[in-house]
Amino acid sequence: MIARRKRGTVAPETPARHVAQWLRRLESERRCSAHTLAAYRRDLEEFIGSIPEGTDLQQVGTSQVREHVAALHRRGLAPRTLQRKLSAIRSFFAACIEEGLLHCNPAAEVRAPRSPRKLPQTLDPDQVSRLLEIQGNDPLTLRDRAMMELLYSSGLRLSELVGCNLGDIDLAQGLVRVTGKGRKTREIPVGSKARDALRDWIRVRSALAAEGEQAMFLGRRGRRLHPRTVQQRLRAWQVRQGLSARLHPHLFRHSFANHLLESSGELRAVQELLGHADISTTQIYTHLDYQHLAKVYDQAHPRARKKD
Repeated sequence: MIARRKRGTVAPETPARHVAQWLRRLESERRCSAHTLAAYRRDLEEFIGSIPEGTDLQQVGTSQVREHVAALHRRGLAPRTLQRKLSAIRSFFAACIEEGLLHCNPAAEVRAPRSPRKLPQTLDPDQVSRLLEIQGNDPLTLRDRAMMELLYSSGLRLSELVGCNLGDIDLAQGLVRVTGKGRKTREIPVGSKARDALRDWIRVRSALAAEGEQAMFLGRRGRRLHPRTVQQRLRAWQVRQGLSARLHPHLFRHSFANHLLESSGELRAVQELLGHADISTTQIYTHLDYQHLAKVYDQAHPRARKKD
């Protein structure tokens, strides 16, 4: 718990003291990872260093938070980095309010510069076809083909793919059950090509599987496949199949969403399939669809085509 001032004591209510208390609480009660704790500590110590030494916790105001963010911006930090640092400050003060140490959050009204939203890269259908026409019947090739088919067929995140168990896929019904962000479970259709590839892999999976292992996709030692291994295998196939685009798991998810939206125009359906909590996250694919339409227009319309 964040320490309160006890009656009869004169404990200094400095931000640094309460930051240390809060970080210990995150580690012991919320089981935050070492990476997350280190990032919080670094960002909060940087903020504390920007205010006058000996400043009481209750004396920290919105102007000091805003000046700190402005100073970081002048140093050339990217908007995304500023947003992360501001989020750490905001979370700390929110915890202080929960403990009754503050009445308002001095970082609540401070906003970091907005970062330009990059449109996701996608593969076109011809590239997907070329990539998935891989030859070979050895177990690892069959596993990789099944993984890539499932990634593209159902738009899974990397964590959802490696977390998939044998019982999560119903080949007869053509469904896969995954647990996504926020531990939300959803069922997604699995296409016929992906079902065929999964059947081929399952037939040889037992030759690799360690005793009692329920993971769908296995490494050489018969245990659940590590996310890093998936990334490495995709890059290897990128080279083998002669693709210029850098191949990574989310590229399949972006391609799945974009191709589905181009064909159906059903934004809500794509949102459900992707497991997005907010439809604004899904709407980025409408910009890709617009780019595609604009390109077709420029190439086809008599008044848009440039003269030779």
